[in-house]
Amino acid sequence: MRIRKATAADSLRCAEVHTLARQSMRYLPPLHASAEVLTWMRDVVMARQRVWVAETGGRIVGYAALGGGLLTNLYVEPGYQRRGVGTALLAWVKAAVPGGFSLWTFQPNLDAIRFYERHGFRIVRETDGSANEERVPDQLMHWQPDNSPGRVGGESVEC
Repeated sequence: MRIRKATAADSLRCAEVHTLARQSMRYLPPLHASAEVLTWMRDVVMARQRVWVAETGGRIVGYAALGGGLLTNLYVEPGYQRRGVGTALLAWVKAAVPGGFSLWTFQPNLDAIRFYERHGFRIVRETDGSANEERVPDQLMHWQPDNSPGRVGGESVEC
């Protein structure tokens, strides 16, 4: 497996990975056609965020996108999950933002929650989902290295 910085040419494959991963999340309503996901990936994610892709045999099987101090997306193609792809992508993001960052995940996504908790994230806020387009309860999680001031698990965290 190889992790590298994404390019605009990776937009289509990242949109496919995104769609495949979300289709496996049965609690999510289908909201966008493939063309809409591709446009969003190309014009928003790739154009405005830092994006890394994971390749196996030259094929993109996962991606991570970072916008400011927020991990906006980390998706792995379902057939490649639980093979270290997400862990490798997350390691690159942690290296890019060593002072800590946050992410949102859906509350029904117990696999993702366990994954992030194993990697040192803590839940800092839960919502009823009324503010996200899926209308699915979600939660804000935060990672901060143990040696950083204000680390999660202490008295408070600013997000």
